[in-house]
Amino acid sequence: MRKMVFMLGAVLAMELAGMTACAQGPSSPRPTSPEMPDNARYGNPNAYARKYQDYLYGVITKITPVAIVLDKTKFGVPKTIEITHKTKYVRNGKRGSESQLKRGDMVYIQVKKMKKGDALWAKRVVSGMWAAGGG
Repeated sequence: MRKMVFMLGAVLAMELAGMTACAQGPSSPRPTSPEMPDNARYGNPNAYARKYQDYLYGVITKITPVAIVLDKTKFGVPKTIEITHKTKYVRNGKRGSESQLKRGDMVYIQVKKMKKGDALWAKRVVSGMWAAGGG
């Protein structure tokens, strides 16, 4: 009788272990790599979208002492952002300067709309690894 109870317990334990192992395995084969979103114009929003959601993204096409011209913005056309003495610059997570910016840099700019007209001025310009999603 003891042998029978022991054998029954062992069989039940094996069945339980087999069901648990099956439940943990994938029911369908997983794709080899996730599909990349088709949003090259706006950058990859997944990693840093919350941090920079109120910023304007773009690629610098021209820099002057009073303005930055961005391409690949949400407006679809080159957009001029005015620079003032109050504009702050962040490069790789640290304080930067206007002289560190160059044509072709990806930047996020915190903008403020002027009261008159459609002009925008830059409050903060973020560039470097942090702007590319590396920070």
